[in-house]
Amino acid sequence: SSHFGPRPDLLPHPLAGFRQTRARATGVMGRDDSRDRSRRRSRSRKDSRSPSPRDGGGKKKPDDYGVDTMKITDDDAAFILGKGGKTKEKISRVSEAEIELFERDLILEFRGSKMQRRRAKKYAEGVMAQRTGPVMINSDFDDDDLTMLQVPQEAVGFVTGRAGNFLRTIEEEWTTLMFFCEVGSGSRNRDYEKLAIFGSVRGRRGAELKVLSAVETKVPGYYSKIKDEVVDRDRGRDQTGTWGTDTMTFQDDELSYALGKQGGTRKKLERSSGAIVQYVGHNALFSGTRSERKKAREYMKWLFEQLEGPVYVDGWQERDDCTVIEVPADCIGYVTGARRAALGGIEEDWGVLMFFMNRRSERGRAEELIICGPQRARRGAELKVMSSVETKSPGTFTRGVREKTSSEKGFDTDRMIFKDDELSYALGKEGSTRKKLEGAAGAILQYVGHVAFIAGTQKERRRAKEYVTWLLAQRRGSVTIHNISSRDDSTEMHVPENCKGWVTGNRGSELRRMEAESGTYIFMALDERGEERLIIFCHDAGSKSAPKGRMAAERLVNEMIQEKLRDDGGRGGGGRDSRSPSRGRRDSRDRR
Repeated sequence: SSHFGPRPDLLPHPLAGFRQTRARATGVMGRDDSRDRSRRRSRSRKDSRSPSPRDGGGKKKPDDYGVDTMKITDDDAAFILGKGGKTKEKISRVSEAEIELFERDLILEFRGSKMQRRRAKKYAEGVMAQRTGPVMINSDFDDDDLTMLQVPQEAVGFVTGRAGNFLRTIEEEWTTLMFFCEVGSGSRNRDYEKLAIFGSVRGRRGAELKVLSAVETKVPGYYSKIKDEVVDRDRGRDQTGTWGTDTMTFQDDELSYALGKQGGTRKKLERSSGAIVQYVGHNALFSGTRSERKKAREYMKWLFEQLEGPVYVDGWQERDDCTVIEVPADCIGYVTGARRAALGGIEEDWGVLMFFMNRRSERGRAEELIICGPQRARRGAELKVMSSVETKSPGTFTRGVREKTSSEKGFDTDRMIFKDDELSYALGKEGSTRKKLEGAAGAILQYVGHVAFIAGTQKERRRAKEYVTWLLAQRRGSVTIHNISSRDDSTEMHVPENCKGWVTGNRGSELRRMEAESGTYIFMALDERGEERLIIFCHDAGSKSAPKGRMAAERLVNEMIQEKLRDDGGRGGGGRDSRSPSRGRRDSRDRR
């Protein structure tokens, strides 16, 4: 049977017709109105796509920024939207354009630079074409964003996965768009099917190698036939001009060691080096810039050298990808954990590579722990180790330490000292409060003994400090927050009086639930006039469909308010209470 047919996961959702009817019935706003709202929303959506932690603030629009529109049919609209709007979000992420679907007018609108709009339009056409049969691809389709991969017929079902699930996971992981297609005039080679992968150089490469890895398990030896083409692909095609692929070959026993439990070692090497690390059969492929590939090869070498005995990295002081921390001998077992579980957990949390270094002759009172990876991840892992050591051996890192506020705009560390009773409150059950503040601020927040270490850019550090200060102030009563409109990390919501207890929950339980779900920090605070409102804090504005960020929290709060008003049978009383709560919202983004 042919695999060119419509993708099962993209078939119109059974409720699609209903969704459109309902949208019309509830009075979807006029197009200009909606467009204005989408402008605000899409700006935050684009921000939230940024893979690295952000400083907040809108991005500068490119010089050729513009708007294109495309008329579509009712069936296409459901297809483009996808389940829960996921397909539209995916096209937007891969093309980096803002996309709005006006369901009433059946118009698809693309905003961005000329190339972003061109790509978004092309992806949307490709997705819609799958509804009616095979997608035809010709040379016009390649705007330096396409990789074509031949997949042996017997591996096509395996690569697609049940209801297209395997392809969807790869698309999600690597921010790509993938589908099987016909090329040129449609002459089809029955032994192979062509898989089109759209995205950035890095995204396409990650997706391609993941597919090849799966194909090789199904059709052993296939990679060796196309090895040269794969290794040479996209050479020098990134911004640094040093993009490329290096390879290594493993023996059987080496492969399982390099892979690690559930692929943990491979993922660790990938995240710490910044290169794409994938195993296709017995071959390891490292793709990335020259420095990323060099790091990946070195880290792999150190891993294998550890099988022979202790490893010492000479000249680590000169390297920009290593941090070394001294761990007292009596804390080494505690930091490592049974069968390396504690150290492995830190590596996984932060995406770093860690091991104890010692020269065979040296066995002293302390051992050096080396941490390899990007700066932010290294600092996060280092502070976590310091926190563990401090628990076991108080004073190791905090004796004589004072508060510190750095004036450095870039990445640095500040310190705050807690009083005894403040620490447990700022930590929360199993560290939940600390993690919440850390996530919402976008900084690294770690407690080493009674000292809070705050690492990040100046903006992230300030934000984390404010969040901690407000948290501690809440113990003494209501907190007053001025000038909320000048902030870019907050959304203000006015909660009807009769809903406040319901939204807050017993001892704040509902707020805690919504915070955990959306990765935000939420509390009731007074404004300059002494009026109470609910404020959602988070460095990530979120988007219409993202599960995290301020918009996600706002949706959860609105659901609770609506639920309470329904339960009260509309007894909310006139005026402000019965007004739609979402109209009472003020988002600091609108005033940026």
